[in-house]
Amino acid sequence: MNAGIPEIFCLFSIIFGAMYAIIDIETTGGSPKHEKITEIAIFIHDGRQIINEFVALVNPEKNIPYHITRLTGITNEMVADAPRFYEVAKKVVEITEGCIFVAHNAAFDYGFIKEEFRQLGYSFNRDLLCTVKLSRKLIPGFKSYSLGNLCKNLQINIDNRHRAAGDALATVKVFERLLSVQNSGNFISAKKDGIPSNLHPSLDPSVFKNLPEEAGVYYFMNENQNIIYIGKSNNLRHRVLSHFNGAKGRRAGQMREETAAISFETTGSELVALLLESDEIKKHKPKYNRAQRRSLYRYGIFTYTDQSGYCNFRILKTNGKESPLFCFTSHAEALSFMENQCRLKTLCPKLCGLYESEGACFSYHVHQCLGACKGVEPPASYNSRADEICETGKFEHKNFFLIDRGRHREESVVIKVEAGIYRGFGYLGNDTCNDMELLHDCIKPFTDNRDVHNIIRRYLRTQNGIKMIPFVPSHVSS
Repeated sequence: MNAGIPEIFCLFSIIFGAMYAIIDIETTGGSPKHEKITEIAIFIHDGRQIINEFVALVNPEKNIPYHITRLTGITNEMVADAPRFYEVAKKVVEITEGCIFVAHNAAFDYGFIKEEFRQLGYSFNRDLLCTVKLSRKLIPGFKSYSLGNLCKNLQINIDNRHRAAGDALATVKVFERLLSVQNSGNFISAKKDGIPSNLHPSLDPSVFKNLPEEAGVYYFMNENQNIIYIGKSNNLRHRVLSHFNGAKGRRAGQMREETAAISFETTGSELVALLLESDEIKKHKPKYNRAQRRSLYRYGIFTYTDQSGYCNFRILKTNGKESPLFCFTSHAEALSFMENQCRLKTLCPKLCGLYESEGACFSYHVHQCLGACKGVEPPASYNSRADEICETGKFEHKNFFLIDRGRHREESVVIKVEAGIYRGFGYLGNDTCNDMELLHDCIKPFTDNRDVHNIIRRYLRTQNGIKMIPFVPSHVSS
């Protein structure tokens, strides 16, 4: 899971006659999925001056970490009686209506605000302008474009640094400086609404306006309605636009020229988007998904026991017949993982397949290997540590449900693994996720394969917040 919602545009212009909502927020941390807003400041600017404003502390309904309090000065006591976000949401919508959303590192502020609204069941969408990107374009040459350093270089004073109003007012001053630069003629114009040009004659441009900034799977079709490409993203709008505005290369150009229709399916959960994408690619075999049609993971870590009783590991290409302990997209990724595990578990690099040598490995001579390669360390002692790697390659339980975010606030998605086999996924209302019978019944069957096992394992290793419910199977699913 790349982290915040990316900007709508790649290059920006300052549009004559537009209204701007210049915004800054303070939060409990850096992740919109897991953290909350503690303060918000909005200054409405008409291109000449501030004409309206809204500043408020927000009760995040969770603890503010000490290091955040040290940075912002906002304490749990200060927000205890402050309004919750849902209590200020209407004001945020009303005051920013018809305005371009402006912020310094806009993806961060926009991502948090969109996520707060998403949790309320509302889709907050505004055209976006990032003063970091615009500053780099209009006033190049600075080593850093952070708000503090940029203001220092432009001799702009910041009062109440790391508070929403103070930083937002500093951004107002930066924005006004950029206005003066733009008015001198040194600016780049942006594409209206981010809609690409030079589209296939049959491709309706309005499809880009209808793309949601949500997780899901998207499909490109040719003029015969044959699927030519399938992809997934946490932000369907941004990802689809990137194919038309930024992707380079002959095949990317050919795909753009052939795309006569675009469709999508939102999933809510990034994990389900990954699982659905993998299944759909194998089912439809799109011409421009050539590599993924075979397998997302081309290299695996395999294990065997040698004649002396020691557990060995080898990095090999996957062949679709033998099942590896772990799968990776590249040899370099597999090598990095194995090197890290070898170091953490104090294993022998030779037995881990990292290099070949006669006799003892080099690490033994420098006292970084306990001597399994020379028969000094007993197999039982060595294998107890090697088995820890083997265990991390397995599901914690053979029978379990995973509960993740759904497509809207009142919904959750359910992923089912039974007898170590991926069975599929389905959607349920949040209030029914403790009903075991409904959890089983909601599942739509999908095909099990090594790719989905690795998708699930990798997601569980790298993502927090997903709920696991083990269960005892009452029967064997077909």
